[in-house]
Amino acid sequence: MSGVPGGARTIEAVTRFVLERFLPDVPADELDPDLDLVAAGVLDSLGVLRLLTWLQDTYDVPVHEVDLVELRSVRAVARLAETPVRAG
Repeated sequence: MSGVPGGARTIEAVTRFVLERFLPDVPADELDPDLDLVAAGVLDSLGVLRLLTWLQDTYDVPVHEVDLVELRSVRAVARLAETPVRAG
């Protein structure tokens, strides 16, 4: 993945996670990064919890600071993953 900007790498990682866990039969190039994953039925409440756990484990995102509205699309999740951790 060399030469790929950081944001694109994060979008690729989030896309890979969503595809592996929730859409295993969908090719990566067919998942619109702006698709509302909740409205489309890709993520239910358990899926949101899995995504939150993955964000915490992979990007050290403190789940208590996450607004669930920020988990609506691959691009939004990637943006959240790249946001620096706020000092408590």
